[in-house]
Amino acid sequence: MASVALIGASGNVGTRILKELISRGHVVTGIARHPDKIEKMEGVTPVAGDTHDKEKLASILKGHDVVISAVRFLDTDPEELIQAVKDSGVKRYIVVGGAGSLEVAPGKMVIDQPDFPEAFKPEASKGVVFLDVLKKVEDLEWTFLSPSAMFTPGERTGVFRLGKDQLLSNENGSSISFEDFSIALVDELEKPQHIRERFTVGY
Repeated sequence: MASVALIGASGNVGTRILKELISRGHVVTGIARHPDKIEKMEGVTPVAGDTHDKEKLASILKGHDVVISAVRFLDTDPEELIQAVKDSGVKRYIVVGGAGSLEVAPGKMVIDQPDFPEAFKPEASKGVVFLDVLKKVEDLEWTFLSPSAMFTPGERTGVFRLGKDQLLSNENGSSISFEDFSIALVDELEKPQHIRERFTVGY
């Protein structure tokens, strides 16, 4: 059982990660700007926190075994957020990443493809930057988990594939549900396989 600080616990992905953590017996401090939106469950302590208030966030994170951030990249400053984790003294840090930085060919990222939707570019670009900043961090045991291209609510099947830096796809395209993504993330928390690495999950 781990003591987990989950930043973004009320969001689409955060809600699923929270349920997955609790179903496996972990204890969670759920952090959100509006903690009243965090689902009430046994084992969850909701706390108000903001990624831009570095000092307060670091004090909330202190004493946990693991920090997970499941927040939109547009709502964060990578330097600020990573520094808050460092200042808290927690060594293990898992980030809900984006698909934009995955490769479709050597040196060619998803975000660079001509059919990449304009509406998603600002968020995806910030995700690329966040990963680049993380790659220079040597004093945290970080992991960046990228979803597949289509990342939506769905079924918790437990049947998926893991990859490293290349976009995963099959005959139905590239996709993963929030629910199955959460399984892969909590599996990594319980049995770390990708310390200071990015990996990806898809069908």
